[in-house]
Amino acid sequence: MLPTLVALLGAATIAVPLTRRLGLGSVLGYLLAGVLIGPSGLRLVTGVSEISDIASLGVVMLLFLIGLELRPRRLWVMRQAVFALGPAQVVVSAAVLAALAHQAGIGWAGATVLGAGLALSSTAIVLPMLAEADLLKSPAGRDGFAVLLFQDLAFIPLVAVVPLLAEKSLPNHVPWHDVASAAAAVAVILVGGRFAVPPLIRAIGGARTPELFTTVSLLIVAGTAYIAHLAGLSMSLGAFMAGVLLSQSEYRHELQADIAPFEGLLLGFFFISVGMSADLGLARAHPGLLAAATAALLLAKVAVAFLLARVARQGLTDAVRFSLALNQASEFSFVLFGAAVAAGALAPATAAVATLVAAVSMAATPVLFALSERFLIPRLQPEPMPDFDTIEAADAPVIIAGFGRFGQVIGRVLRMYGIRFTALERNIGQVNVVRRFGNKVYFGDPTRAELLRAAGAEQARLLIIALDHPEDSLRILETARRAFPQLKILARARNRRHAHLLMDRGVDGLVRETFHSSLKLAEEALEVLGVPPEEAVRSVTLFRDHDERNLRETLAIYRDEQQLIQSTQQATEELTALFEADQRSQPAR
Repeated sequence: MLPTLVALLGAATIAVPLTRRLGLGSVLGYLLAGVLIGPSGLRLVTGVSEISDIASLGVVMLLFLIGLELRPRRLWVMRQAVFALGPAQVVVSAAVLAALAHQAGIGWAGATVLGAGLALSSTAIVLPMLAEADLLKSPAGRDGFAVLLFQDLAFIPLVAVVPLLAEKSLPNHVPWHDVASAAAAVAVILVGGRFAVPPLIRAIGGARTPELFTTVSLLIVAGTAYIAHLAGLSMSLGAFMAGVLLSQSEYRHELQADIAPFEGLLLGFFFISVGMSADLGLARAHPGLLAAATAALLLAKVAVAFLLARVARQGLTDAVRFSLALNQASEFSFVLFGAAVAAGALAPATAAVATLVAAVSMAATPVLFALSERFLIPRLQPEPMPDFDTIEAADAPVIIAGFGRFGQVIGRVLRMYGIRFTALERNIGQVNVVRRFGNKVYFGDPTRAELLRAAGAEQARLLIIALDHPEDSLRILETARRAFPQLKILARARNRRHAHLLMDRGVDGLVRETFHSSLKLAEEALEVLGVPPEEAVRSVTLFRDHDERNLRETLAIYRDEQQLIQSTQQATEELTALFEADQRSQPAR
């Protein structure tokens, strides 16, 4: 085992830095390393199946980390892309590829399996590739993630349908035992993740015992994967469900930090095993067939994905990135082809060619994507965004994240008092306007922990979050709370729900951006309507105090819409009663 481990690590150490330096990403390096040391190369490693079993844990851990990032609220926001664009990509791609396979002389049963298997794309390739290019937050990245998520969910029913393609008629009974086993496994994972795991983490002392916390983190991933496997489900699906359940946990970031190193290493081993499994003898025997089949796969998937992206109103650049990111086959394709051969729905020789085509498409994707980023995308983006500024040594006591109209007013007041601050703004147009008026502001993304550190967050006393978008302000609050716990944090809230979300995450203070200006205008409106100035001030103050008290009281129920509506109605009645009592207590005019 030790020589095998040395060969794996040595090949990865040599190949991955070379491909990354060439701008082709790390995935291609791992694939080439596998080809080099595998049975078709130098034969340093021949036990491909043994390595594949261990390396498959990399995919399991990747799905667990995806689940941690996919909080239910985020899934609800992405519902249209997941359940509209995802099914469209899978169904249309599968239909086109199945038709091409049938035209090549394969029966409809086998062609359907090939179409479904090759329609899937590799989560393990696409997400790291987009992350390396810093594109996960772009429209192409978000929609790509949504499609991959749907594919991961669709893989289980696809495997279940494969045996039906080999039969002349549908089975005359429902496999209730298998259905019950799957339902029981899902229930165990859901209940355990909700009620058993958080107390377990608290019992071991949370993250205060790093080695034990790491052990428990790995146990959660491996345990849920094993439970799903015992029930005949995908191990990745079990780990994914556990990740989603723990996405709301206070230990989410610590779990992510502990699992990520293992995920990166084992995922690299997974791609090495894919490279090792490539049958170069078959490629040498039929180079024309391999080239034509791979080209047809890549072109068909690019064309389908590009058209769907444009229908989904992606820009031209994002549509190109989206289509080129999803043009390969998936790690699940190999599983599907194996199940089809076992069921008699796909001939072994056809499966061997399909497996090789899938592996070549996975190797080609990083190359094509890197070439497009270097030569095609710049032509579609005549005015690329400038690089973020390099922040000089910053020791100001205040950091203002977001320097639009809201942040600038704060900055002017601080400057009046002679208080130094570091201003961060990621809208280059806003930066240019502010600089024209002689103000100093740094162009950068304040949601990144490294930028906050460069801005002096470790020494600063106060962080003021004045960003426009609620999601970004919540992200920077979570980042700052985790990385710079000594910072006091004040934030701008766009609305009442945003204020609740900020309070829920422990913000030290907040201001609803239109609240005080609205009160001032209401006060002036009362005066114009004949209310004496002192009475108008008193009435507005009564409303303000009541509303801010109600904001704090509804923090515990703001996620329950029904309770929140009921509380709001009660607060309205209470406010009316308070106002009438105040009016009665005043001397008659």
